[in-house]
Amino acid sequence: MLKAVILIGGPQKGTRFRPLSLDIPKPLFPVAGRPIIQFHIEACMQVKNLKEILIIGANPAPQMEAFVKEMQTIYDVSIRYLQEFTTLGTAGGMYHFRDQIRAGNPTAFFVLNGDVCADFPLQQLHDFHMSKNKEAEITMMSTEATKLQSIHYGCLVIDGETGAVNHYVEKPSSYVSTFINCGVYITSIEIFSRMAAVFHSRQQNFNNLNGSRDQGHIQWEREIITPMAGTGKLFALPVTNWWSQIKTAGAAIYANRHYLELYRRTHVERLANTGFKMTENDGTLICNIIQNVYIHPSANVHPTATLGPNVSIGPGVTVGKGVRLRESIVLDNAVIEDHSLILHAIVGRNARIGCWSRVEGTPSDPDPNKPFAKMENLPLFDNNGKLNPSITILGSCVTVPSEKILLNSIVLPHKDLNRSFKNEIIL
Repeated sequence: MLKAVILIGGPQKGTRFRPLSLDIPKPLFPVAGRPIIQFHIEACMQVKNLKEILIIGANPAPQMEAFVKEMQTIYDVSIRYLQEFTTLGTAGGMYHFRDQIRAGNPTAFFVLNGDVCADFPLQQLHDFHMSKNKEAEITMMSTEATKLQSIHYGCLVIDGETGAVNHYVEKPSSYVSTFINCGVYITSIEIFSRMAAVFHSRQQNFNNLNGSRDQGHIQWEREIITPMAGTGKLFALPVTNWWSQIKTAGAAIYANRHYLELYRRTHVERLANTGFKMTENDGTLICNIIQNVYIHPSANVHPTATLGPNVSIGPGVTVGKGVRLRESIVLDNAVIEDHSLILHAIVGRNARIGCWSRVEGTPSDPDPNKPFAKMENLPLFDNNGKLNPSITILGSCVTVPSEKILLNSIVLPHKDLNRSFKNEIIL
């Protein structure tokens, strides 16, 4: 029997994802028509003998209850949310809920970071882990980045024959290796003894007056993974599957593109057919669609609109006559009025864009033609204090008047704009 743990952090995380995370937890942000961590759950459902999925984080339980309840009705597996009493780090939460993870005596369990998106090869990862005849305590999914990108991730040196990790450094200051940690693991139950050693060591050294963190705070990568390198207990499986982190809103557009492409192989029924609405079999013309596009059945799209490539339209959205949408995500109940142009943008819930307006951002991924290219970790501002080029984001309930231009800008929720903007954050 197997289990899976999805780590989603807490509300103090995801600051680079604002303003999108101001009204919804980042793990529940919809990409390609599904909350981010629903793709994790779908990947887990493809693994044989996986019986339970535990979501661990510090988000208030009411924020997660509706999602968990919906997932229970869709998937034939136990799904539970376990709320941390305080932020406990990437391993501290697992150690705190160790009894729930170990219940039922699973042979191993997956650990998936909630802020990664990928074509998850979980069954392949499991089979590789089990082939090590109990030598492996942890096996991680790895992929290859460029030298410039690699220092932003955990870097590992892998034995080419056995897959053993001989050296691991989390976010090194200089180049170590192009192989990086993807934040997807399978681990044996014995790993809790290592967590216990870290916990008790910290308990002995913890100073109630000077301790800046709770003694139960344990970092998975630095305190568990790093010391295991070179011991013969840590392994890695390099893959070429598409993978990306979602740290910024620009990464959501990148993930949207790849999940829509993945639908062509896994869930083609979720994609809108060219020129026709998927939910109706009578040939009702909806609009001109350029692959790949997701349209929620409750959305109202005018037949003269053109959508795609790589567009997701959420529930209750209204798209007017002659609208052009490309490389964008439009969230629930937004209204895009006639003849507007939306390029490389995210339109928030209940936002309204007036007629003949232009909302455009700058693509922020390194190479859209590479199936597993990584997102660059660009700062929000350059050295001169100017906003770095990025996608344009409209927060919830933003109004853009007719005949206005919004370029490479971020608008916080509940703003009524009265003019055009370029390269600005509108507070």
